[in-house]
Amino acid sequence: QVQLVESGGGLVQPGGSLRLSCAASGSIFDINAMGWYRQAPGKERELVATIGSGRITNYADSVKGRFTISRDNVKVKNTVYLQMNSLKPEDTAVYYCNADLRVTPFQNKYLEFWGQGTLVTVSS
Repeated sequence: QVQLVESGGGLVQPGGSLRLSCAASGSIFDINAMGWYRQAPGKERELVATIGSGRITNYADSVKGRFTISRDNVKVKNTVYLQMNSLKPEDTAVYYCNADLRVTPFQNKYLEFWGQGTLVTVSS
């Protein structure tokens, strides 16, 4: 069974910083891409940032220059981070971790897994 567990959310003032972490555990053979998505109240879930197995990153325009996604497959296995700086009230949302992975080497396709989400609130 595969689990993605996020941590690091909370309340922060505008201009502040937070660092989110997501650890993937369980029966995992390999992970392709990992990423962060967010869903604000009354809005659809949207991509924040992704990072591939080759460390290629992709960011939403709204977070470029403020957020940094990184990944650690060595020291803390299968963990993805999101460093969020210069936070704005419009960054308030539930942030979800996402991973495309295989549980056996015999799978032809990567399967998508989601974490339960962590709330980030940016407010004075």
